[in-house]
Amino acid sequence: MSLWQNIRLALIGLATNKLRSFLTMLGIIIGVAAVISLVSVGRGVEQFVAAEFQGLGNNLLFVVPGQIGPNQQPGRRGLGLTNNDVAAIGDPFRVPDVVAVTPEYGRSATITRGRYEKRTSVTGTTANFPEVRNFQPVEGDFFNEQDVATGTRVAVIGQTVYRELFPDGESPLGASIRINNVNFRIIGLLEEKGGSGFNDQDNVVLVPLSAAQQRLFPARRADGKLRVNLIYAQLIDDSRQDAAIAQIELVLREEHGLSFEDENDFTVFSQEELVSAFGQVTGVLTLFLGVIAGISLLVGGIGIMNIMLVSVTERTREIGLRKAVGAKRGDILGQFLVEAMLLAMVGGLLGLLLGVSGAVLISNFSDSLQPAVDWTAVFGAIILSALVGLAFGVYPAFRAASLNPIEALRYE
Repeated sequence: MSLWQNIRLALIGLATNKLRSFLTMLGIIIGVAAVISLVSVGRGVEQFVAAEFQGLGNNLLFVVPGQIGPNQQPGRRGLGLTNNDVAAIGDPFRVPDVVAVTPEYGRSATITRGRYEKRTSVTGTTANFPEVRNFQPVEGDFFNEQDVATGTRVAVIGQTVYRELFPDGESPLGASIRINNVNFRIIGLLEEKGGSGFNDQDNVVLVPLSAAQQRLFPARRADGKLRVNLIYAQLIDDSRQDAAIAQIELVLREEHGLSFEDENDFTVFSQEELVSAFGQVTGVLTLFLGVIAGISLLVGGIGIMNIMLVSVTERTREIGLRKAVGAKRGDILGQFLVEAMLLAMVGGLLGLLLGVSGAVLISNFSDSLQPAVDWTAVFGAIILSALVGLAFGVYPAFRAASLNPIEALRYE
Protein backbone atom coordinates (compact mmCIF):
# COMPACT_ATOMS: atom_id res chain seq x y z
CA MET A 1 0.00 0.00 0.00
CA SER A 2 1.14 3.55 -0.71
CA LEU A 3 1.60 6.22 1.93
CA TRP A 4 -1.44 8.11 0.65
CA GLN A 5 -3.62 5.03 0.96
CA ASN A 6 -2.46 4.57 4.56
CA ILE A 7 -3.23 8.22 5.30
CA ARG A 8 -6.69 7.89 3.73
CA LEU A 9 -7.44 4.79 5.80
CA ALA A 10 -6.19 6.50 8.94
CA LEU A 11 -8.42 9.53 8.29
CA ILE A 12 -11.40 7.25 7.75
CA GLY A 13 -10.61 5.52 11.05
CA LEU A 14 -10.38 8.86 12.89
CA ALA A 15 -13.64 10.08 11.38
CA THR A 16 -15.42 6.84 12.28
CA ASN A 17 -14.51 7.14 15.99
CA LYS A 18 -14.53 10.92 16.48
CA LEU A 19 -14.95 11.03 20.27
CA ARG A 20 -12.39 8.32 20.94
CA SER A 21 -9.94 9.97 18.54
CA PHE A 22 -10.38 13.35 20.26
CA LEU A 23 -9.92 11.88 23.74
CA THR A 24 -6.81 10.07 22.49
CA MET A 25 -5.39 13.31 21.13
CA LEU A 26 -6.25 15.29 24.27
CA GLY A 27 -2.94 14.61 25.99
CA ILE A 28 -1.02 15.74 22.89
CA ILE A 29 -3.25 18.82 22.53
CA ILE A 30 -2.66 19.86 26.14
CA GLY A 31 1.07 19.13 25.93
CA VAL A 32 1.67 21.15 22.75
CA ALA A 33 -0.55 24.01 23.94
CA ALA A 34 1.27 24.14 27.29
CA VAL A 35 4.71 24.12 25.65
CA ILE A 36 3.83 26.92 23.23
CA SER A 37 1.99 29.14 25.71
CA LEU A 38 4.55 28.75 28.54
CA VAL A 39 7.56 29.24 26.29
CA SER A 40 5.86 32.27 24.72
CA VAL A 41 5.25 33.76 28.16
CA GLY A 42 8.88 33.04 29.10
CA ARG A 43 10.13 34.82 25.97
CA GLY A 44 7.80 37.70 26.75
CA VAL A 45 9.27 37.98 30.26
CA GLU A 46 12.80 38.07 28.79
CA GLN A 47 11.85 40.90 26.43
CA PHE A 48 10.05 42.75 29.22
CA VAL A 49 13.06 42.57 31.54
CA ALA A 50 15.41 43.74 28.77
CA ALA A 51 13.11 46.66 27.93
CA GLU A 52 12.82 47.64 31.60
CA PHE A 53 16.58 47.87 32.03
CA GLN A 54 17.03 49.70 28.73
CA GLY A 55 14.37 52.14 29.91
CA LEU A 56 16.48 53.14 32.93
CA GLY A 57 18.64 55.34 30.72
CA ASN A 58 21.43 55.28 28.15
CA ASN A 59 24.97 53.97 28.70
CA LEU A 60 24.53 53.55 32.44
CA LEU A 61 26.67 51.91 35.08
CA PHE A 62 25.14 50.98 38.44
CA VAL A 63 27.14 51.24 41.66
CA VAL A 64 25.66 49.45 44.67
CA PRO A 65 27.02 48.84 48.18
CA GLY A 66 28.47 45.44 49.08
CA GLN A 67 29.58 42.55 46.92
CA ILE A 68 27.00 41.00 44.64
CA GLY A 69 27.70 37.99 42.46
CA PRO A 70 29.45 34.61 42.53
CA ASN A 71 32.46 36.02 44.43
CA GLN A 72 30.36 37.53 47.20
CA GLN A 73 31.83 37.06 50.66
CA PRO A 74 29.33 36.59 53.51
CA GLY A 75 29.21 39.62 55.74
CA ARG A 76 31.35 41.77 53.43
CA ARG A 77 29.07 44.80 53.14
CA GLY A 78 31.32 47.65 54.20
CA LEU A 79 29.79 50.97 55.29
CA GLY A 80 27.89 51.54 52.05
CA LEU A 81 27.99 54.43 49.60
CA THR A 82 27.95 58.11 50.52
CA ASN A 83 27.66 61.59 49.02
CA ASN A 84 31.47 61.67 49.00
CA ASP A 85 31.48 58.66 46.66
CA VAL A 86 29.02 60.43 44.37
CA ALA A 87 31.26 63.50 44.22
CA ALA A 88 34.37 61.35 43.61
CA ILE A 89 32.80 59.44 40.70
CA GLY A 90 31.51 62.72 39.25
CA ASP A 91 34.96 64.32 39.30
CA PRO A 92 36.02 64.44 35.61
CA PHE A 93 39.70 64.47 36.60
CA ARG A 94 39.37 61.21 38.54
CA VAL A 95 36.77 59.43 36.35
CA PRO A 96 37.07 61.02 32.89
CA ASP A 97 34.89 58.43 31.13
CA VAL A 98 31.79 59.30 33.18
CA VAL A 99 29.86 62.31 31.94
CA ALA A 100 27.17 62.52 34.64
CA VAL A 101 26.35 60.97 38.03
CA THR A 102 23.14 60.86 40.02
CA PRO A 103 22.47 59.03 43.30
CA GLU A 104 19.30 57.68 44.86
CA TYR A 105 18.39 57.50 48.51
CA GLY A 106 14.97 56.68 49.85
CA ARG A 107 12.46 54.13 50.97
CA SER A 108 8.74 53.48 51.11
CA ALA A 109 6.61 56.18 52.74
CA THR A 110 2.99 57.19 53.23
CA ILE A 111 1.83 60.04 50.97
CA THR A 112 -1.36 61.95 51.84
CA ARG A 113 -3.31 64.69 50.12
CA GLY A 114 -6.48 65.59 51.94
CA ARG A 115 -8.53 62.41 52.25
CA TYR A 116 -6.40 60.53 49.71
CA GLU A 117 -3.55 58.36 50.94
CA LYS A 118 -1.04 56.11 49.23
CA ARG A 119 1.98 54.02 50.20
CA THR A 120 4.72 54.45 47.64
CA SER A 121 8.44 54.79 47.03
CA VAL A 122 9.98 58.17 47.87
CA THR A 123 13.41 58.72 46.36
CA GLY A 124 15.85 61.53 46.95
CA THR A 125 18.06 62.41 44.02
CA THR A 126 19.87 65.27 42.27
CA ALA A 127 18.90 67.81 39.63
CA ASN A 128 20.41 65.88 36.70
CA PHE A 129 18.23 62.81 37.32
CA PRO A 130 15.99 63.44 34.24
CA GLU A 131 18.97 63.49 31.87
CA VAL A 132 20.80 60.51 33.38
CA ARG A 133 17.70 58.35 33.77
CA ASN A 134 15.93 59.66 30.65
CA PHE A 135 12.85 60.37 32.76
CA GLN A 136 11.45 63.84 32.02
CA PRO A 137 8.55 65.78 33.54
CA VAL A 138 5.58 66.38 31.19
CA GLU A 139 4.11 69.08 33.42
CA GLY A 140 5.95 71.62 35.50
CA ASP A 141 9.67 71.37 36.18
CA PHE A 142 12.20 69.20 37.93
CA PHE A 143 13.89 70.59 41.02
CA ASN A 144 17.21 72.38 40.45
CA GLU A 145 20.63 72.38 42.07
CA GLN A 146 19.63 75.16 44.43
CA ASP A 147 16.72 73.05 45.71
CA VAL A 148 19.12 70.16 46.33
CA ALA A 149 21.65 72.38 48.08
CA THR A 150 19.09 73.91 50.43
CA GLY A 151 16.87 70.86 50.96
CA THR A 152 13.78 72.60 49.59
CA ARG A 153 10.60 70.65 50.28
CA VAL A 154 9.45 70.18 46.69
CA ALA A 155 8.42 66.97 44.92
CA VAL A 156 7.95 65.54 41.45
CA ILE A 157 5.43 62.71 41.23
CA GLY A 158 4.90 59.77 38.87
CA GLN A 159 1.75 59.05 36.90
CA THR A 160 0.50 56.26 39.20
CA VAL A 161 0.80 58.50 42.26
CA TYR A 162 -0.93 61.31 40.36
CA ARG A 163 -3.89 59.12 39.40
CA GLU A 164 -4.44 57.99 43.01
CA LEU A 165 -3.93 61.34 44.72
CA PHE A 166 -5.70 63.37 42.03
CA PRO A 167 -8.55 61.09 40.88
CA ASP A 168 -10.49 64.06 39.46
CA GLY A 169 -7.71 64.79 36.98
CA GLU A 170 -6.88 68.32 38.14
CA SER A 171 -3.37 69.69 37.72
CA PRO A 172 -1.07 68.65 40.58
CA LEU A 173 1.26 71.65 40.18
CA GLY A 174 1.43 73.74 43.33
CA ALA A 175 -0.58 71.24 45.38
CA SER A 176 0.65 70.29 48.83
CA ILE A 177 1.20 66.69 49.91
CA ARG A 178 2.49 65.21 53.14
CA ILE A 179 5.29 62.64 53.06
CA ASN A 180 5.52 60.92 56.45
CA ASN A 181 3.74 64.02 57.88
CA VAL A 182 6.22 66.47 56.31
CA ASN A 183 4.75 69.01 53.87
CA PHE A 184 6.05 69.08 50.28
CA ARG A 185 4.90 71.13 47.30
CA ILE A 186 4.46 69.42 43.92
CA ILE A 187 6.36 71.20 41.15
CA GLY A 188 6.33 68.54 38.39
CA LEU A 189 4.59 65.48 36.95
CA LEU A 190 6.77 62.80 35.33
CA GLU A 191 6.07 61.21 31.96
CA GLU A 192 4.52 57.73 31.76
CA LYS A 193 7.21 55.05 31.96
CA GLY A 194 5.08 51.94 32.22
CA GLY A 195 5.33 48.78 34.26
CA SER A 196 2.98 47.14 36.70
CA GLY A 197 2.84 45.68 40.18
CA PHE A 198 6.17 45.68 42.01
CA ASN A 199 7.92 47.08 38.94
CA ASP A 200 5.74 50.15 38.34
CA GLN A 201 8.21 52.91 37.51
CA ASP A 202 5.40 55.48 37.69
CA ASN A 203 4.69 54.67 41.34
CA VAL A 204 7.33 57.06 42.67
CA VAL A 205 7.81 60.45 44.29
CA LEU A 206 11.12 62.24 43.72
CA VAL A 207 12.45 64.84 46.15
CA PRO A 208 15.81 66.66 46.50
CA LEU A 209 18.49 64.34 47.87
CA SER A 210 19.23 66.57 50.86
CA ALA A 211 15.54 66.70 51.80
CA ALA A 212 15.32 62.92 51.76
CA GLN A 213 18.55 62.49 53.76
CA GLN A 214 17.88 65.13 56.40
CA ARG A 215 14.12 65.62 56.64
CA LEU A 216 12.51 62.28 55.71
CA PHE A 217 14.90 59.37 56.23
CA PRO A 218 17.92 60.39 58.33
CA ALA A 219 21.00 59.13 56.52
CA ARG A 220 23.92 60.40 58.57
CA ARG A 221 26.40 57.71 59.60
CA ALA A 222 28.52 57.67 62.75
CA ASP A 223 31.40 59.23 60.80
CA GLY A 224 29.19 62.13 59.71
CA LYS A 225 28.87 61.10 56.04
CA LEU A 226 25.46 60.83 54.38
CA ARG A 227 24.43 57.47 52.90
CA VAL A 228 23.00 56.80 49.43
CA ASN A 229 21.44 53.56 48.22
CA LEU A 230 22.57 53.55 44.61
CA ILE A 231 24.66 55.57 42.18
CA TYR A 232 23.98 55.86 38.43
CA ALA A 233 26.99 56.78 36.30
CA GLN A 234 26.39 57.79 32.68
CA LEU A 235 29.23 56.94 30.31
CA ILE A 236 30.68 59.44 27.88
CA ASP A 237 30.61 56.63 25.30
CA ASP A 238 29.54 53.00 25.55
CA SER A 239 32.87 51.88 24.08
CA ARG A 240 34.54 53.20 27.26
CA GLN A 241 32.56 50.94 29.58
CA ASP A 242 35.45 48.75 30.80
CA ALA A 243 37.70 51.77 31.32
CA ALA A 244 34.99 53.59 33.30
CA ILE A 245 34.39 50.56 35.53
CA ALA A 246 38.11 50.34 36.29
CA GLN A 247 38.25 54.07 37.08
CA ILE A 248 35.21 53.90 39.39
CA GLU A 249 36.60 50.89 41.24
CA LEU A 250 39.97 52.62 41.75
CA VAL A 251 38.36 55.82 43.01
CA LEU A 252 35.98 54.07 45.41
CA ARG A 253 38.74 51.88 46.80
CA GLU A 254 40.65 55.08 47.60
CA GLU A 255 37.57 56.71 49.14
CA HIS A 256 36.88 53.64 51.30
CA GLY A 257 40.48 53.23 52.37
CA LEU A 258 40.84 49.69 51.04
CA SER A 259 44.28 48.16 50.82
CA PHE A 260 45.45 46.02 47.90
CA GLU A 261 44.56 42.90 49.92
CA ASP A 262 40.97 43.98 50.59
CA GLU A 263 38.06 42.96 48.41
CA ASN A 264 35.75 45.65 47.06
CA ASP A 265 32.92 46.56 49.43
CA PHE A 266 30.85 47.75 46.46
CA THR A 267 29.81 46.38 43.05
CA VAL A 268 29.76 48.09 39.65
CA PHE A 269 27.33 46.71 37.04
CA SER A 270 26.67 47.63 33.45
CA GLN A 271 23.21 47.51 31.86
CA GLU A 272 24.37 44.67 29.59
CA GLU A 273 25.47 42.60 32.59
CA LEU A 274 22.14 43.07 34.33
CA VAL A 275 20.15 42.23 31.20
CA SER A 276 22.34 39.17 30.60
CA ALA A 277 22.00 37.98 34.21
CA PHE A 278 18.22 38.28 34.20
CA GLY A 279 18.12 36.76 30.71
CA GLN A 280 19.90 33.67 32.00
CA VAL A 281 17.47 33.36 34.91
CA THR A 282 14.38 33.75 32.71
CA GLY A 283 15.91 31.43 30.09
CA VAL A 284 16.37 28.67 32.65
CA LEU A 285 12.84 29.28 33.95
CA THR A 286 11.45 29.08 30.41
CA LEU A 287 13.30 25.83 29.79
CA PHE A 288 12.03 24.41 33.08
CA LEU A 289 8.44 25.32 32.22
CA GLY A 290 8.86 23.81 28.75
CA VAL A 291 10.15 20.53 30.18
CA ILE A 292 7.23 20.33 32.62
CA ALA A 293 4.78 20.98 29.79
CA GLY A 294 6.58 18.39 27.66
CA ILE A 295 5.67 15.71 30.19
CA SER A 296 2.09 16.07 28.95
CA LEU A 297 3.32 14.96 25.53
CA LEU A 298 4.63 11.74 27.04
CA VAL A 299 1.33 11.18 28.80
CA GLY A 300 -0.41 11.80 25.48
CA GLY A 301 1.93 9.30 23.81
CA ILE A 302 1.01 6.64 26.35
CA GLY A 303 -2.65 7.35 25.60
CA ILE A 304 -2.02 6.87 21.88
CA MET A 305 -0.25 3.55 22.47
CA ASN A 306 -3.09 2.36 24.69
CA ILE A 307 -5.77 3.22 22.13
CA MET A 308 -3.73 1.74 19.27
CA LEU A 309 -3.43 -1.54 21.19
CA VAL A 310 -7.21 -1.51 21.67
CA SER A 311 -7.58 -0.79 17.97
CA VAL A 312 -5.35 -3.75 17.05
CA THR A 313 -7.50 -6.01 19.22
CA GLU A 314 -10.74 -4.68 17.73
CA ARG A 315 -9.48 -5.06 14.15
CA THR A 316 -7.83 -8.46 14.50
CA ARG A 317 -10.19 -10.10 11.97
CA GLU A 318 -9.67 -7.19 9.56
CA ILE A 319 -5.90 -7.64 9.83
CA GLY A 320 -6.25 -11.39 9.24
CA LEU A 321 -8.43 -10.78 6.19
CA ARG A 322 -6.02 -8.27 4.71
CA LYS A 323 -3.11 -10.66 5.18
CA ALA A 324 -5.12 -13.49 3.66
CA VAL A 325 -5.69 -11.47 0.46
CA GLY A 326 -2.02 -10.57 0.08
CA ALA A 327 -1.21 -7.68 2.42
CA LYS A 328 2.40 -7.84 3.51
CA ARG A 329 3.82 -7.34 6.98
CA GLY A 330 5.11 -3.91 5.95
CA ASP A 331 1.64 -2.82 4.77
CA ILE A 332 0.09 -3.59 8.16
CA LEU A 333 3.02 -2.00 9.98
CA GLY A 334 2.78 1.15 7.86
CA GLN A 335 -0.97 1.43 8.29
CA PHE A 336 -0.85 1.46 12.09
CA LEU A 337 2.26 3.67 12.29
CA VAL A 338 0.63 6.24 9.99
CA GLU A 339 -2.53 6.13 12.06
CA ALA A 340 -0.61 6.71 15.31
CA MET A 341 1.43 9.56 13.82
CA LEU A 342 -1.68 11.14 12.32
CA LEU A 343 -3.38 11.08 15.71
CA ALA A 344 -0.38 12.82 17.26
CA MET A 345 0.05 15.38 14.47
CA VAL A 346 -3.62 16.37 14.37
CA GLY A 347 -3.46 16.72 18.14
CA GLY A 348 -0.30 18.79 17.73
CA LEU A 349 -1.98 21.16 15.27
CA LEU A 350 -4.98 21.59 17.57
CA GLY A 351 -2.55 22.19 20.44
CA LEU A 352 -0.76 24.79 18.30
CA LEU A 353 -3.99 26.72 17.80
CA LEU A 354 -4.84 26.44 21.50
CA GLY A 355 -1.32 27.48 22.57
CA VAL A 356 -1.17 30.56 20.33
CA SER A 357 -4.68 31.51 21.44
CA GLY A 358 -3.58 31.14 25.06
CA ALA A 359 -0.57 33.41 24.49
CA VAL A 360 -2.82 36.04 22.87
CA LEU A 361 -5.30 35.74 25.73
CA ILE A 362 -2.56 36.25 28.32
CA SER A 363 -1.42 39.39 26.48
CA ASN A 364 -4.93 40.84 26.87
CA PHE A 365 -4.60 40.72 30.67
CA SER A 366 -1.32 42.65 30.80
CA ASP A 367 -0.27 45.83 29.03
CA SER A 368 3.37 45.48 30.03
CA LEU A 369 3.91 41.72 29.55
CA GLN A 370 3.37 40.66 25.96
CA PRO A 371 4.03 36.94 25.32
CA ALA A 372 6.23 36.39 22.26
CA VAL A 373 5.33 33.30 20.26
CA ASP A 374 8.54 31.35 19.73
CA TRP A 375 8.17 29.73 16.33
CA THR A 376 11.13 27.48 17.04
CA ALA A 377 9.15 26.07 19.96
CA VAL A 378 6.06 25.83 17.73
CA PHE A 379 7.75 23.76 15.04
CA GLY A 380 9.64 21.80 17.69
CA ALA A 381 6.40 20.92 19.47
CA ILE A 382 4.76 19.76 16.23
CA ILE A 383 7.76 17.63 15.26
CA LEU A 384 7.96 16.25 18.79
CA SER A 385 4.28 15.31 18.70
CA ALA A 386 4.88 13.38 15.45
CA LEU A 387 7.86 11.63 17.00
CA VAL A 388 5.76 10.79 20.07
CA GLY A 389 3.15 9.25 17.79
CA LEU A 390 5.85 7.29 15.96
CA ALA A 391 7.56 6.11 19.15
CA PHE A 392 4.39 5.04 20.93
CA GLY A 393 2.83 3.60 17.77
CA VAL A 394 5.72 1.24 17.01
CA TYR A 395 4.74 -1.49 19.49
CA PRO A 396 1.04 -1.65 18.50
CA ALA A 397 2.05 -1.61 14.81
CA PHE A 398 4.54 -4.45 15.28
CA ARG A 399 1.97 -6.37 17.25
CA ALA A 400 -0.56 -5.95 14.42
CA ALA A 401 2.00 -6.87 11.76
CA SER A 402 3.04 -10.00 13.69
CA LEU A 403 -0.45 -11.51 13.87
CA ASN A 404 -0.85 -14.89 12.26
CA PRO A 405 -3.50 -14.50 9.52
CA ILE A 406 -5.19 -17.88 10.33
CA GLU A 407 -5.35 -17.12 14.06
CA ALA A 408 -6.52 -13.58 13.29
CA LEU A 409 -9.38 -14.85 11.11
CA ARG A 410 -10.49 -17.17 13.91
CA TYR A 411 -10.52 -14.29 16.45
CA GLU A 412 -13.96 -13.54 17.84
